[in-house]
Amino acid sequence: MREAVRLDLNNERFQQQWFALEKSERVAVLQGCIKIAKLSWSELYLDRGLHWELIHSRKGLDGSKLYSIRITQKMRSVVTRTGEYLAFLTLHADHDSAY
Repeated sequence: MREAVRLDLNNERFQQQWFALEKSERVAVLQGCIKIAKLSWSELYLDRGLHWELIHSRKGLDGSKLYSIRITQKMRSVVTRTGEYLAFLTLHADHDSAY
């Protein structure tokens, strides 16, 4: 059975950053989320465009692993996986700031 990625977009900091973007970038983030929601976890990990990457230098507040994905052409997002959910934590226009 295909294990679909479910999105958690409820992080307050992520929402503040997303809603503060210019309209075209807000739409691009939404399109990235729509793409991810159509994927299985194995497809997400292997997708060359999203470039799933473990962040070695940081951990979540609860000690969880943090990952970086390319959510748009210009932006990365820091995310974490909890079960079937991919939780979006922050957005970064400067790719290096995600790490």
